[in-house]
Formats: sequence, structure tokens, C-alpha cells
Amino acid sequence: MDAPTALPPLPEDGLQRVLCVVAHPDDMEYGASAAVAAWTAAGVEVTYLLLTRGEAGMAEPPEIVASLRETEQRSACAQVGVADLRHLDHPDGMLEPGLVLRRDIARVIRQARPDLVLTANFEVEAYGGLNQADHRVAGLAAVDACRDAANPWVFRELAEQEHLAPWSTRTLAVAGHPDPTHAKSVGQREVDAAVASLHAHEAYLAHVTDHPVPEEFIPEILRQGGAAAGTDHAVALRVHEL
Repeated sequence: MDAPTALPPLPEDGLQRVLCVVAHPDDMEYGASAAVAAWTAAGVEVTYLLLTRGEAGMAEPPEIVASLRETEQRSACAQVGVADLRHLDHPDGMLEPGLVLRRDIARVIRQARPDLVLTANFEVEAYGGLNQADHRVAGLAAVDACRDAANPWVFRELAEQEHLAPWSTRTLAVAGHPDPTHAKSVGQREVDAAVASLHAHEAYLAHVTDHPVPEEFIPEILRQGGAAAGTDHAVALRVHEL
């Protein structure tokens, strides 16, 4: 039997800007932030776009949780060198697929002009169970918005009223996918930064019953990615050239 082929490295020629589109605070911190730490260290501009503020994810009232989770997300961003954090303020737990969400994401794509858009696994079955509803909506909306942002005849008001010219993103990458096609190799510094970024969500982690300790499972996720890529550590990604 032939040995499994190592995942090829993520194509990064000319990579200058990355936009990460996820549903909630902390969604980037389950391994993907290691890639972000590597990009920012190399001078790549990275923007985080959170579709909600995660206000329905804890026991406290949403009006308290929203500001708390934003504070923790900003701390998480600082661990991996991200200064540009944006929120769309769609309702947590009730993220709706459709044109409104696609337009809102397409607007930010035209503003940030990323070479690569990164989102998270949006399959129905994911992470050992059934994927959360907002995750599914967020990922698929990000896929559609990449095409919408490039099409001058879709959401014409973005150009005609907001003066945002169409933008064609080169690459879409999906983190956490069970069938990755490429890998972004990272070093120990990025592994440590990824662990620290999840630790920044202190109040949220305290709320989740029996949540594993970040320094125990984040390095293991990245070791598994590295094993698939033939390196010590890597973020495994399913990549689509657009």
C-alpha cells in the first residue's frame, strides 16, 4: 500500500491581506489562529469579521455578555497580531441565511479587499457531532459573499451608493474541514500564540462545562495537521481557488 501523500503547502504567493469570517467570538481560536499568528508575523494584514457578538452563548443576559465577549475577543486578537476586528451584529443563535447576510459580508470583502478569505467548517456533521446552526450559516454565506463581492451586478448599491468597487478574492480556505487539501505550517511560537488566544476567552471557557484545557488540545490539533503535512505543526485547510 502506498504511503499517504502529504498535504501540500497553502499557496501564498503575493498574499497581502486575509479576511477571517466566522459566526462568534472564539470561533477562530480552535487552531486557525495559529495560521493568523504566522501571517501577521510575516506582515500580512488580517481582519476578523464576526457575524454576531456571541451574546446568546452564556448564562448571563445578552446585554452583559456582548460587551464581555468583545473584550475577550480583542484580547484574543492581540495574541495573534490582529488589530482590525469587525462585527456585523446579526443575532447570535439566530443567524439567518439569505441576501441580507450575504450583502453584509460582501460589503466587508469589498472594503478589506482580501487575497484570501478564511472561514470555518460549515458541514452539517462536524467536530464529532452536529455542527451548530450559526456555524453552518456563516460558512456558506462567506462562500456566496466571495462571489457576490466580485460580481458588479449583484448588490449594485454597494458600488452605486457606497462607492465600493467589486473585488475578486483569489482563495477561499475552510478550517476544521474533515477532508483538507492543503496545510499552513506553523512553528512553536504560533502554537503558543494559538493557545493564548483561546485562553483570552476566560469568562466563556469558565461557562462551558468540562471544556478541555487549551494547552492540552490545541497543540494536538496542530500536531495532527503537521502529521498530515509532513511538518511538526500545521493548520489543515480545505482550499478553493476562486
